[in-house]
Amino acid sequence: MCFVIVLLDGFDTAAIGFIAPSLIAEWGIGRPALAPVLSAALFGLAGGALVAGPLSDRLGRRVMLIISVGIFGVACLASGYAGTLTQLTILRFITGLGLGAAMPNTVTLMSEFCPDKRRAAIVNLMFCGFPLGAAFGGFLAAWMIPTFGWRSVLHLGGVAPLVLLVFLVILLPESVRYMAAKRKSQAKIRQTLERIAGTRVEAAEFVAIEPAETAGQAGIRVVLSRKYAVGSVMLWVAYFMGLVIFYASINWMPILLKEAGLTQKTATLISALFPLGGIGAVLCGVLMDKFNANRVIAICYALTAISVYGIGQAVGNVGLLVLVVFLAGVLMNTAQSSMPALAAAFYPTAGRGTGVAWMLGIGRFGGIAGSFLVAELARLHVGFTGIFAIVAVAGLISCIALTIKQAANPRASAARFNSSEAVGH
Repeated sequence: MCFVIVLLDGFDTAAIGFIAPSLIAEWGIGRPALAPVLSAALFGLAGGALVAGPLSDRLGRRVMLIISVGIFGVACLASGYAGTLTQLTILRFITGLGLGAAMPNTVTLMSEFCPDKRRAAIVNLMFCGFPLGAAFGGFLAAWMIPTFGWRSVLHLGGVAPLVLLVFLVILLPESVRYMAAKRKSQAKIRQTLERIAGTRVEAAEFVAIEPAETAGQAGIRVVLSRKYAVGSVMLWVAYFMGLVIFYASINWMPILLKEAGLTQKTATLISALFPLGGIGAVLCGVLMDKFNANRVIAICYALTAISVYGIGQAVGNVGLLVLVVFLAGVLMNTAQSSMPALAAAFYPTAGRGTGVAWMLGIGRFGGIAGSFLVAELARLHVGFTGIFAIVAVAGLISCIALTIKQAANPRASAARFNSSEAVGH
């Protein structure tokens, strides 16, 4: 269920980029006028994540997921009926609020159910739903828009979450670690564990063992505590810069490729290869569980910078462009999709919801910056090659940030992937 939530999140987030050329043609607007509507959902994503993290640590992961999926389903469906750019911008913002609240809670819930030794691999497998959803949206949009119009893409992005919502209400369990940490009903904890084990679970009491340094603290107080502050800031920087690359590419690549001489359909299909590259996150998760997770992701970001620069150099050769866009997507989305698992392993249960959500929320401003960055570069008449050379710098900054995080707290940065957080005795 968490995988499907993230899949729909990716679809709805990327949808606006794929319908952008149709908006320009139908409403007669210029590229700079698109910046607000392209970034509206990103402002919502940031706000939703920042608010949902503390609420998740207070109210629970399950409740926040149900609320957030309902919000982005209704708002995305309504977006398909927008009659003006202003209406679409407002509805995309509300969609973003729901999307922003959903993403960190899926990561947190999954990480608290995963076996510690396979946490990164499993969370990354689930998180692959985001780039797959974005890529699926591109391929689907290339078929749906000429046949049914751009509004049909938003209608589908709204109906699907509302169908999923029924299954979430009936079947989605609450996090066992959260219930233990909050001293919730022992009967509910036992019932959830018995569903996993397939047999009766005996225990006198279920508890969550937390680090001594954060005892009695929760939420943002854990995230900004002395032990976690530097690591938190570096996670924010790395994720921020990664999303500069992702949204600069996913929102503007179809337009830039079309202006470079490709047909709209070809530009859309090639652009859809970029988020499809996120399937590499599964392999990265396995490597994170076996080696130093910070260094694995830092290397991916460094290689991302090189490959994104290569996109600008390959524009005159369609075959080479396809290859480089796909390679850049594999590296970039592998690194970015692995960051939530890194954050989830970095924080204890009492601050995990807030820690993951604030990284995602603050990082979303990188998506806003990426969208406006390309708009400004286009206004200054920077060419295709120059735009991607500038965007590539963000990958190097992410690499440096994770290197600093590792140096500041090497034990907390890596040890939790190989430790066991007790949940019962």
